[in-house]
Amino acid sequence: MKTGTALAIRHVPFEDLGSFVPVLRERGFAVGYRDAGLDDLGARELVDADLLIVLGGPIGVYETREYPFLKGEIAVVERRLKTGRPVLGLCLGSQIMAKALGARVYKGKRTELGWSPLVLTDAGRKSVLAELGPRTSVLHWHGDTFDLPREAELLASTRLYANQAFAWRRHALALQFHVETTVRGLERWYVGHALEIASTRGVHLGRLRRETRRLGPRLAERGPRLLKAWLDRLGL
Repeated sequence: MKTGTALAIRHVPFEDLGSFVPVLRERGFAVGYRDAGLDDLGARELVDADLLIVLGGPIGVYETREYPFLKGEIAVVERRLKTGRPVLGLCLGSQIMAKALGARVYKGKRTELGWSPLVLTDAGRKSVLAELGPRTSVLHWHGDTFDLPREAELLASTRLYANQAFAWRRHALALQFHVETTVRGLERWYVGHALEIASTRGVHLGRLRRETRRLGPRLAERGPRLLKAWLDRLGL
């Protein structure tokens, strides 16, 4: 079994690695978190880690004045991308990757919050996203979006947002949606994001919880498959 270090940048405590943790540990990774606002997100250890996963959060990439740590975080991701070190971005993490690659990140026309399937591009059907299968819904929870970075390969879209996932060269995968969540873990999201849920038109907690119970178990099975397939392609 190979050994290595997988570090995850966490922006809020309850948005964690979820169903990805067992996969990473099975692969021999020592898994650790670095917390936004508390830890140095420009630290060398984040550049040197064998794998970096940038998790979600309720802030905007463009809010560097309000959240100065974003500057160091973007710089670390940019350095890893340029030097060929693996980066996986989820939701806010995907937006940080887009910014690090020189693309524009901005507020979208409406919040996309809830469960729905993806429409894969031809490239997406040949990518690790195929592990989700045609019937798997993923969790969307974002109000920002990004332009597709230069040289990036578009993998997936939805009705509301065209740019939902991209690959950049061999070592970078950006997913605007969540595939790491679990039914149990999302109970913490409902508390932490209570205001956003209540203020988003057409979203109701009871319905969201019911959809999570119905659709979440399949994602909890398929999400780790996606991660395994990506790690296989990287030889990790």
